[in-house]
Amino acid sequence: MEESEELQSILSYLPLLMRSSSLFWPSQAVETLRELGGGRVDSGYLLFQAISHLRNALSLSSEPLSPSTALGYALFFDEVMSGEESRKWFREVVPVLGNLLLRLPSLLETHYQNPHNSMRTATALRLLDSQLPGIIFLSQELIAALLGCSFFCLFPVKDRYVNHLPVINFDELFASLYEDYNQKQENKIWCIIHYFQRISSNMPKGIVSFERKVLHLKNDYTHISCPDANFWSTSTVPLCRVEVHNSGLIEDQSSDAVEVDFANKYLGGGALGRGCVQEEIRFMVSPELIAGMLFLPAMADNEAIEIVGVERFSSYTGYASSFRFSGDYVDEREVDDLGRRKTRIVAIDALCSPGMRQYRTNFLLREINKAFCGFLYQCKYQLYQKKLQDNGCSSALVGLFRCFFCKFDAATSTSMETSEGKFSDHKTTNSQNDYHSMDQGNNIGVATGNWGCGAFGGDPEVKTIIQWLAASQALRPFISYYTFGLEALQSLDEVAHWILSQRWTVGDLWNMLVEYSTSRSKGETNVGFLHWLLPSIYGHGTGMDLSNLA
Repeated sequence: MEESEELQSILSYLPLLMRSSSLFWPSQAVETLRELGGGRVDSGYLLFQAISHLRNALSLSSEPLSPSTALGYALFFDEVMSGEESRKWFREVVPVLGNLLLRLPSLLETHYQNPHNSMRTATALRLLDSQLPGIIFLSQELIAALLGCSFFCLFPVKDRYVNHLPVINFDELFASLYEDYNQKQENKIWCIIHYFQRISSNMPKGIVSFERKVLHLKNDYTHISCPDANFWSTSTVPLCRVEVHNSGLIEDQSSDAVEVDFANKYLGGGALGRGCVQEEIRFMVSPELIAGMLFLPAMADNEAIEIVGVERFSSYTGYASSFRFSGDYVDEREVDDLGRRKTRIVAIDALCSPGMRQYRTNFLLREINKAFCGFLYQCKYQLYQKKLQDNGCSSALVGLFRCFFCKFDAATSTSMETSEGKFSDHKTTNSQNDYHSMDQGNNIGVATGNWGCGAFGGDPEVKTIIQWLAASQALRPFISYYTFGLEALQSLDEVAHWILSQRWTVGDLWNMLVEYSTSRSKGETNVGFLHWLLPSIYGHGTGMDLSNLA
């Protein structure tokens, strides 16, 4: 196997060595993995001893783990787990993980030799660096092996921080269980354990894709660039439909909509630490998301990350400190032509603790462009141009949207890897000409909620309008909004219905949002946007004179 540019970019972050064009484990690591594969480790104490031996074999001893890691592994597997659960784990799951890791070099070699990686658009495992749009396809089996490396804390971490990569090993996850025991941390680990139990008995066969999406900062007429305030102010794109849900969860939506991950700029946030809110919970019930933390550096303001195809393995109840693993989850989502489950998750990070600055126009722009980047359907420029023209946009505005990531031409053949290392060809047609073919155009909506609110401190009414505008401009047919019962949004459905009845465009609503935000910044109003726009719904006061827009 040749050391490709893709492999070279990620090799220093992998726990393998390369010699004579072959990936391999050091001999001492092979010996320890064989002991794990042979079922000769039967306690949390011995498990961590094996982890230490593996790390020594990989010369990782100079990169210390969290101080209480050993105690955390021992606590969970020797005390938290029942005797029967522990015996089953060490008898049935750990051997599978040991043998899976022994096969990691061959899994990676098969991955890099896959014919689809010789196409003009690279899709192999590599560092997806900031400001470089790109996509990676991984088999669920390869992801399982990579997560096995995380469980055994085998990824080198020396250069990760300086290159803005999130943590990837599980040492802090277990160490924090010992240092500050609480049930939500225990239950996060149970989700991970359940994932390994599931894949050890039945290895999934699908594909997951990880994409870095970028709105380019310069308008060179070959890329989609970040819109400015004038773009939003003059947009004539109609507003999309709004579906308001006062109960329910984003991940339980049944419309195959793009699910919004209320992300940290470092993908996964505190998933492998002490965090346990929306993003972290999603990563626990669908641990394949964690794989993206290996090769996706922090998001810049003009970037988003889209992940398609992850499987959900766990059910849960609660949130934050009340989070509890509640058993198995059977994911029945359909699979697209590329072998990916039709679960689409887009990670967008909001301003953190924005305070009053969130009402300034430049920060409104930051947030709406972030959401727009995430919601925008990355298809052929001609398709997007046609849709904008069909919606009455001027040619000048259409010109801003040249597609920056044209993947495949019509009649191109793509070959996707399966977990057995076989390949199946997928012929593209005029209506199915890139790896977003499963979306069949742009008929997939957005499922979201109080993005950037809660712990991040954003204004939920402003964030709601920003996401509605971004979804509309991205030509999404609808936005499903989950309010989680937030009192500030109790009139959202009624206000949205009124706005739609007035046939406002994206530009109309944006201009209203800017006017409100300016008044809020100047201290001229302290009511929420919905009340400010339609005070009659709240039963008192007078609002804006909207006759010129009605």
